[in-house]
Parts: sequence; C-alpha cells; structure tokens
Amino acid sequence: MKITLVVACALVDADRRVLIAQRPQGKQLAGLWEFPGGKIEPGETPEAALIRELAEELEIETKEACLAPLTFASHTYDDWHLMMPLYVCRKWQGTPVANEHSALKWVRPQKLHDYPMPPADIPLIAPLCDLL
Repeated sequence: MKITLVVACALVDADRRVLIAQRPQGKQLAGLWEFPGGKIEPGETPEAALIRELAEELEIETKEACLAPLTFASHTYDDWHLMMPLYVCRKWQGTPVANEHSALKWVRPQKLHDYPMPPADIPLIAPLCDLL
C-alpha cells in the first residue's frame, strides 16, 4: 500500500478561531473543508513543506519557529494510506487568500464539527479543541 505524507496547519487567529479551506470542484473530496497544507516533496522537512504550501495556497508567510506540532492523523483510504502531522501556527504575515480552494472560513474550534471534512481531518479536531 502506498503511504502518502502530507502536512496540515491549524492557523489560529487572535480570537482563537481556526482557518479551514474548502476543497475545490474537480479535486478528490471536493466540497469538503480541510486544514490547509499539502504534500511533502522528496527531501523536504514537514515544516519547510508547510511554509511553502501556506505561501502557495494562502499567500501568507511564516517561519519554522512559528509552527508547533500538535498531533497527527493516520488514515487508510481505499488504495493508499495518509500520514498527516498537524501543526498550529499563531503568527504569520499577510492575509490568507483562497488561491487553491473555493472558500476560506474562520471557525471557532468547537464549531469545526459543523463542517463536512475529509475522514483524515476529523480526528485532528479534538486535540485542537483541547489546546484552544
């Protein structure tokens, strides 16, 4: 079974809300809400991948020192397995823009369950609620 390593980020604003992004039409799991992030390229650290993905997807800049690992998801889909560390980021430059998603939304942690998410993202909500 193929294992895919991706990295995700819970951006947390001053009001303790979390940014979620809606997957665009035409992509796998389209319409579902997820934590921003993406695939880790060969030779890339999870932190470097997240900094790159946040710049590409949201047009924001952050530093490795601003990324705190919180938990991870390990989820088997039909023909592949996903490993996804979740980092929390409270400091960045710029205002998030939906470059690769159909929408962005700031949500209180307790309300995250109100949004349909990919199966791998759902177990990340509880540790995030505990933290915030």
